Amino acid sequence: MKPKIKFGTDGWRGIIAKDFTFKNIRIVAQATAEQFLEDLKNNKNLKNLAFIGYDRRFLGKEFAECTAKVFSENGLNVSLYLKDVPTPMVSFDVKKNSAVGGIVITASHNPPEYSGFKIKTSDGCSAEKEYTNKIEERIGEPENRRYGEERTGEEGRINLIEPSKDYVNFLKKTFDLESLKKLNDIVIVDSMNGTGNGYLEDLLSGGSLKVKTIRGEIDVTFGGINPEPMMPQLEPLAKEVLKNNALIGLATDGDADRVGAMSEKGDYISTHKILAILLYYLVEKKKLSGGVVVTFSQSVLVKKMAKHYGLKLYEVPIGFKNIAELMLSNDILIGGEEANGIGSKLHYMADRDGIFNALLLLEAVKSFNLKPSQLIEKLHKEFGAFYYDRIDMHIPSTEVGISFVEKIKSKPPEEINGIKVKEIKTLDGTKLIFEDESWLLFRASGTEALLRIYAEGKSKEFVSSMLLNGKKLFESSLKIAC
Repeated sequence: MKPKIKFGTDGWRGIIAKDFTFKNIRIVAQATAEQFLEDLKNNKNLKNLAFIGYDRRFLGKEFAECTAKVFSENGLNVSLYLKDVPTPMVSFDVKKNSAVGGIVITASHNPPEYSGFKIKTSDGCSAEKEYTNKIEERIGEPENRRYGEERTGEEGRINLIEPSKDYVNFLKKTFDLESLKKLNDIVIVDSMNGTGNGYLEDLLSGGSLKVKTIRGEIDVTFGGINPEPMMPQLEPLAKEVLKNNALIGLATDGDADRVGAMSEKGDYISTHKILAILLYYLVEKKKLSGGVVVTFSQSVLVKKMAKHYGLKLYEVPIGFKNIAELMLSNDILIGGEEANGIGSKLHYMADRDGIFNALLLLEAVKSFNLKPSQLIEKLHKEFGAFYYDRIDMHIPSTEVGISFVEKIKSKPPEEINGIKVKEIKTLDGTKLIFEDESWLLFRASGTEALLRIYAEGKSKEFVSSMLLNGKKLFESSLKIAC
């Protein structure tokens, strides 16, 4: 019986030893290797070279070595990193070296028991659905295929390489690090036990700026949390910021392609606010222009800013690869998703990068000569105050979540909490938009048995109330179904 291997918003993920096994890795690696070989035939400008990286999760190195072996058996040359590296480094190396593609063994911000298989295409971006569909089709072909078994013919080389100096040098050239080092402040860096550890500290050391690291050590359990840079996972960062009277707290997720932040007051700065700050900085200080891309769960604030500056706004389904697709074909200034992923035209590639965006955020704060909370207040005064939050509900199965979202779509409530529903949008999930511009979104996760409920409104209390009502709506639906 063939395993059920499906790619979600960014790769294939599964529970280690249950779904994510060496056998299944060989199956996926074989299908991917064949797709890479077809890409080489179709594009003579690409090199027969694939970069393979991995994060700090259990057996990450061994899964990467298994993937490298399958690739080699198919005649692909492989550069395999000697240690865990940030996903953006793999993306960077793929594009800079005109490689056919890359693989990162990572489950990003998923729980510790998960691992994953991220595919990077030759442009350094996460593989689009059309691309991963081809790989799924190869997996589904007849049983007489030899998935990663011993093969005859010339094998490709496997070269073991150190973490990329080219990527680090790119960061050094992009930012005025000497100016940042002169800050007479303290910055707390939270690597969340992930692959981002050490990079920000090394780049910012050597001046009056003091950089303190927390959760930098390797821990395959991530302290028992999801390594996602948002609350409540960033509570230790908030405490350290307050304890040290720091200017800001900066965080990266498990594979360092997402960014999180904490203000000097120990308040979480959501991705909506980070995206708004970076947009403000790029337009007001850098004098740049271009389109603005937001995913379906992004903020009203950013939309208002784009309209104010006369920048074309694009709204796409959730998943950074949808942003990257536009960045590759249009003049895009910046794009961001709710799940802490941001990309801009300042970057070498159309992909998210937690380390890059942490530096960009620090540079933005410095340029306005304001504390993070003061900068956010300035944005609120100019464009309106909006607050956001989300809750993740563990549910019996992905099917339960999908069914509920469809039910809300076909029979939406007329009002919630006394506020009338003005509009229904279904680009990705079901989004209820209210008369006062606030909204409530229901979306089933594509990688876990989770129902995500998102809300945005003009006060924190309103958002909390909306999330509670959204949760009750799902729970009552579940009781009726039982």
